Order: sequence, then structure tokens, then C-alpha cells
Amino acid sequence: MRKLTYLGHSAFYIEKDNDGILIDPFITGNPAAKFDYNTKKITHICVTHAHSDHLGDAIEISKVKNAPIIAVFELANYCASKGAKVIGVNIGAHLEFKWGSVKFLNAVHSSSNAELPYGGLAASLLFDIDGTRVFHAGDTALMPDFSLIGELYNPYYALLPVGGYYTMDMNDAAIAAKMLYAMEVIPMHYNTFPAIRVNIQKFVDILEAQGQKCLPLKANEYVEL
Repeated sequence: MRKLTYLGHSAFYIEKDNDGILIDPFITGNPAAKFDYNTKKITHICVTHAHSDHLGDAIEISKVKNAPIIAVFELANYCASKGAKVIGVNIGAHLEFKWGSVKFLNAVHSSSNAELPYGGLAASLLFDIDGTRVFHAGDTALMPDFSLIGELYNPYYALLPVGGYYTMDMNDAAIAAKMLYAMEVIPMHYNTFPAIRVNIQKFVDILEAQGQKCLPLKANEYVEL
């Protein structure tokens, strides 16, 4: 079984056999989330940056599940100081696990929280699950790196923020999707708060016009990898 489940905002859950990988697990305080991590298999937690709507419940889940948080070094050290198990990396890191691999790539964004003035660089994440590549852009503006990521890695799924205000908007996200050569695009980081409320059908229409498929998943909906 290989599944990618959307948990709302920018949170996702990848299942592969006996492994479960959480990405940016903003559960508590996320009005869309309907995810009980106590009942799920969680072996790894990947966090793109330190903002509370991405770090979310990662520290608590790590302690409950004994699952390492994989994050940029400064953020990983902060999580470790709170009692979490961590794997601290930096941009460019490529890690292999029995479920596949994750590579830390650039994002154009800040990374901090109320207790951590500097959380290191913000990241995007490239997963490879048995040859199916899933690119989670994290929070980012439109950046030239998307062209290189598309050329080198050609992800099948691109998980892209579209809400604007804190990240790129849907017009820039459509450009990013084209640069990535993604076959299917899953929008994220929208409609959670008033500042990032959008009409997601407009994004579906923009992508369709440029020959790409958009999957605006609702919380707990999934795709098979």
C-alpha cells in the first residue's frame, strides 16, 4: 500500500507498507484536520520550516511515537531541546530509508517561531517512493529553482502553496507547476485563514488550460502512489 493523504493546510501523510511519514503536521488548531496520530503508524516526521502552522504538532508526535523529526539543523536542534528525536540536515541533504528517500531543496521563505528567532533555512522536500516522485514545495515564493527541480527530478506530484499573502499565489503556482513538469498538482496552504482564502476552481481552470491536472483534495482524501 502506498498512499498520500492530505490533512489540510500543508500537512500530508505518506503510507508505505509499515512506514508512515508525516509532513508539516499542523493538526491542533488546523480547522480542516481530522487526523488522530495516536491511531496511525508514524515512523518519520519531515518539517519544512519553523512556523507554527508547519512545525505544528511535530514535537509532541515525535515524543509519543518515538519518530525522528527530519528538519534543517537549527530547527532540529530546537526540537531536540524540547525532547524530540531528530535528524538535523541542511539544504541539499539526501536521506535514504526503507520506504524511499527524501531530499531537502530550496524554498524562498522565512523560518522562525515565538521561541526560535532563527530556524535555519526554509526547505522544500522531494520524496521518492518506489520511483514515484512527490515534491512538497513548503512555503515559498516563485523561484528559478523550480526549473532545475523539474529538469533533474521531474516529480509526478507537485504539492504547491497557492494562497498568496504568505506564499506564492495561484498564478505563480501555475508557473511553478509548468516549470516542474508535474503531471498532477495538489494545491495547499489556502483557505485555512482569511488572509489565504481563494477560489480554488480558478487554479483548477488555469492548470487545465496549460495541460496539467489539478487535484484539490479535501482533508483525509488521498491519492495512491
